[in-house]
Amino acid sequence: MRDPLSVLTDAFTSFLFGKVETTRLPVRTSTGQAQAVYLPTAAPGLGDSGVIIGREVYSGKGYIYDPFQLYGQQLPAPHWLVLGESGNGKSALEKTYVLRQLRFRDRQVVVLDAQGEDGVGEWNLIAQELGITPIRLDPMAALDMGIRLNPLDPAITTTGQLALLRTIIEVAMGHGLDERSGFALKVAHAYVNETIVDRQPVLTDIVEQLRHPEPESAEAMNVAIDDVRAWGLDVALVLDRLVDGDLRGMFDGPTTVGIDLDAPLIVFDLSHIDRNSIAMPILMAIVGVWLEHTWIRPDRKKRIFLVEEAWHIINSPFVAQLFQRLLKFGRRLGLSFVAVVHHLSDVVDGAAAKEAAAILKMASTRTIYAQKADEARATGRVLGLPRWAVEIIPTLTPGIAVWDVNGNVQVVKHLVTETERPLVFTDRAMTESSADLEDDALRAAELEAEERAAAFVEHHLGDSESTVA
Repeated sequence: MRDPLSVLTDAFTSFLFGKVETTRLPVRTSTGQAQAVYLPTAAPGLGDSGVIIGREVYSGKGYIYDPFQLYGQQLPAPHWLVLGESGNGKSALEKTYVLRQLRFRDRQVVVLDAQGEDGVGEWNLIAQELGITPIRLDPMAALDMGIRLNPLDPAITTTGQLALLRTIIEVAMGHGLDERSGFALKVAHAYVNETIVDRQPVLTDIVEQLRHPEPESAEAMNVAIDDVRAWGLDVALVLDRLVDGDLRGMFDGPTTVGIDLDAPLIVFDLSHIDRNSIAMPILMAIVGVWLEHTWIRPDRKKRIFLVEEAWHIINSPFVAQLFQRLLKFGRRLGLSFVAVVHHLSDVVDGAAAKEAAAILKMASTRTIYAQKADEARATGRVLGLPRWAVEIIPTLTPGIAVWDVNGNVQVVKHLVTETERPLVFTDRAMTESSADLEDDALRAAELEAEERAAAFVEHHLGDSESTVA
């Protein structure tokens, strides 16, 4: 029985303001039962045109990505950074991505393959399947008429040749050239290009000219010839390493005839080069500039330049500056640069922090596989990832990664077809898992991802009983 005063008050309120909303008693239930109250939602995708990567973990939607389709709409730049520790699926992602891109007739890919076993690079199986012979850069093979790339190839502009020579020397010396050494190199290069016209100039010609400079070069600057010779001595010693040192044979002769730059896939096999030596950044600088002047053309083709062990580029200020220019230039001609790095700390804390930041800024797409918690937090700070993404990175299982496409962040499971499986899951002892282990891990990851999605919902709705009015 209601209080008469309450009845009178309700009647008076209804008369003034209209009918009062009915009040219902709350119903106590659990989150498991009340989850139907919350309508299913999913983040918007990247469109339906491009390369299929896999599916988005929490919604189950197909995940399609193509920098050439997204460029100018959702992407300010087509470049891509792939991060993660070994054994989590980076290699499988790169290979299937390239194979699927090559299904389009206007695509062309160059891969710098810095890993390998049994005397061949990691991309050897894919190259064989496509009927392509990798360009194997090997100091020992080069001595026996192997592959050579000439830094003084006439296909490279005179300005490009001089910039490349400077970069080689600066990488080897670990510091920039001073004005006097730079002058000695410039006059030697100019003299060689002017006087050698019946063949390709080679590095031996530059070394010889640095050791025995022409009097005219000294007279032009009103200095003694012995001074010019002294200024160029250190430069000559560095270049001599490419001519008669541990890198001899690969760069001290005319460019090998028959390198097919029109093939859909071009693989530079660098697996015979010591990855921890100074040779690797020098090699990447030479290959990068050589490709810039011989491969990238205004022919409306969409090109992908994929670099394994990319910290050799980003961690060297001089090489990074060359590639930074390549990225800016290549964007106008349809170039997508894909850099594969194990740890972001390899580059952001290195000697080329400024250049690394510039290159990372150009990468509008970032894919992050499993990392340790400390590394994940550091990666999140540098890349500006949302907190929830940083928290799940250490828990990711093989084949699953966080994708950040210009701020569109999703968790994606990479899917591999049965046709692709024997090509991408090579049997690596210390780098990537074998096919069987990867297969089992991916199946387990799918189940675990579904459980994690449910746990994610539980975490945000609360584990205890909820009160629903």
